[in-house]
Amino acid sequence: MKSEYQHFIDLNDYPVQWWLNVLELGEKIKNNPSDFAHECDGKIMATLFYEPSTRTQMSFQTAMIRLGGQIIGFDNPANSSVSKGETIKDTTKIVSNYADILVIRHPVAGAAKAASLSADCSVINAGDGGHLHPTQTLTDLLTLKTEKKRLDNLTIGMCGDLLNGRTVHSLCKALSMFNNRFIFISTKHLSMPAYIKDIIKANGSSYEEVNTLEEAVDKLDVLYMTRIQQERFSSEEEYLAEKDTYVLDKQKMKLAKKDMIVMHPLPRVDEISVEVDDDSRAMYFRQAKYGVFVRMALIMTMLGEKKESVTLKGKTFGKINCSNPNCITNHETYLPKSFIPCGDETLIECEYCDERKLI
Repeated sequence: MKSEYQHFIDLNDYPVQWWLNVLELGEKIKNNPSDFAHECDGKIMATLFYEPSTRTQMSFQTAMIRLGGQIIGFDNPANSSVSKGETIKDTTKIVSNYADILVIRHPVAGAAKAASLSADCSVINAGDGGHLHPTQTLTDLLTLKTEKKRLDNLTIGMCGDLLNGRTVHSLCKALSMFNNRFIFISTKHLSMPAYIKDIIKANGSSYEEVNTLEEAVDKLDVLYMTRIQQERFSSEEEYLAEKDTYVLDKQKMKLAKKDMIVMHPLPRVDEISVEVDDDSRAMYFRQAKYGVFVRMALIMTMLGEKKESVTLKGKTFGKINCSNPNCITNHETYLPKSFIPCGDETLIECEYCDERKLI
């Protein structure tokens, strides 16, 4: 399988300068949005949202409308042919005939990658399971660039569900390119995946792990809060055992630096007390607004990219399947299995979901 279009599946598929160019365009749009009101006249964007979303879906729709384009798509697979058993391949093949660009959100890891293999237009990953959320990362980078005036030499606290949090996975991969220090604040059961830690070290940044907010908050330039994601747990009992572990409130904010900022990809449940909203360091609502500008920049960039033949980079290893039960290749078995060797002849990584496996 191969595609003849450029896709945005993982921010790290592109060089850092490409990211910076998108951010620079996002800043220009933020400062003068009316200058870009007709950039996508006559263009159509399809949004395929297989799981609930408020900010990401509406942010993309707003972005396209503000650029002068139009939108089609669904936000409930029960209202589409997906409910009849249609595969991602067939859905994207059909819908991409109607649109100039396609945005997909899916609960299964690697789904956006799978969609890109058959789509006849560019595909943007709007979140795939607990794997990645690269457009949220662009939103976060624009927030940092605007509010902290830099992307480097920051001490960043990541707090909450770091195992299933696709937003923190994407952000760590990106910010590790800029010589930053990470402090991971989570329970043992929700700690950051090993492959993300390996990427941080390989990129020359550092990390440490702690169990409580109190032991880290005074060291931070940025605190990135995340909710405990009920939809990623196999049982309600497991979720309830973790859900109220971390709550940011006024008392904890008193321990923080005067210029620390608080970010959150939203939605929040109870991990940030409402009383924190009035603190000038709370950036999460402003952060959501920045998302529209950077998604406008991304849509313009992807529509302007030259077509290029894109294929899977890995290779098959006999009849080996991905060991991640939530990998798209274990849900839609027609997909070619593709693994990338990890430097060691006995360790391979699934190209769709980054799950590692010994062979």
